[in-house]
Amino acid sequence: MQDNRKERYKTVAYYPGCALEGTGQPYDISTRAVGKKLGLKLEEVKDWNCCGAMEVKNIDLEVQTYLSSRVMSQAVHKNKAEVVMAPCNGCYHNLKKAEYDLSHKEKSKATVEKISAKAGHEAYHPGEIETIHALDWIKFGYGEEELKAKIKGGLKGLKVANYYGCMYTRPRHIFPEKGHGGDSESLKDPHYMDDLLAIAGAENVEFPLKTACCGGAHTLSDSDMSTKLVLNILEAAEAAGAEVIATECPTCHSGLEMHQIRALKKLSKDTKVKVVYFTQLLGLAMGLSPRKVGLHANVSQSIPLLKAKGIA
Repeated sequence: MQDNRKERYKTVAYYPGCALEGTGQPYDISTRAVGKKLGLKLEEVKDWNCCGAMEVKNIDLEVQTYLSSRVMSQAVHKNKAEVVMAPCNGCYHNLKKAEYDLSHKEKSKATVEKISAKAGHEAYHPGEIETIHALDWIKFGYGEEELKAKIKGGLKGLKVANYYGCMYTRPRHIFPEKGHGGDSESLKDPHYMDDLLAIAGAENVEFPLKTACCGGAHTLSDSDMSTKLVLNILEAAEAAGAEVIATECPTCHSGLEMHQIRALKKLSKDTKVKVVYFTQLLGLAMGLSPRKVGLHANVSQSIPLLKAKGIA
């Protein structure tokens, strides 16, 4: 699998998930735009459903596993795909968790078989498809050396704190491909986003909270706690010298944007760092316009900063 990733990832089943059709739409826009620019093909999973997110998981873990398994089943049986790519950390995490649970829990397997039969579709079986993140897709589907040649003006002079969020590497047992050294992603200190943006010319700052929780899971039940968690991330990024926080998760991204505003209103804490999807930054570095990567749709207004830097 490792040796033929470039060929395998050239065309993938694309699972945008609910968030990328809503608050995370700029991520969807920029992901599609970057894919087109790089010649990577996205085929949206046919008749996809919610992965179960956090809400269903709190009620019935096995039903949540079924919902995620159905997405993979659709990708396998309807799209005839070998790889499904989920740019959302929550979706990516849930598909990986379903894969693990179906391999290790008889109850999960039985539930998925039962509900799939009632729903009238093929049940998903472990190992039928590979689930990857957008970071894997670009890093290995296109290639780092090739990306260097593709970069136009680049992100030179832009100081970036790369924020991965807590679900990208946790819990560790559902990510068996990570943490092996070499070109595998690190569980303790993820670096794929750093690698791609460094190629694009950005200066990655040392950022100690790159996998800290943003409080997204309980932003409705305890907004004050979420605001404090986000403020920690924003202030740490600024203390590190960052002008921009790069994100790769729509929940984290919207949380950082909205709680940055809330921190000013509720706590009188004003932070200036801008929040931008990594795909938006890569697109700009390759010469795409701010509108082509959906930068105008972000809550965080980064265009003046990027224009001043000669990037947008």
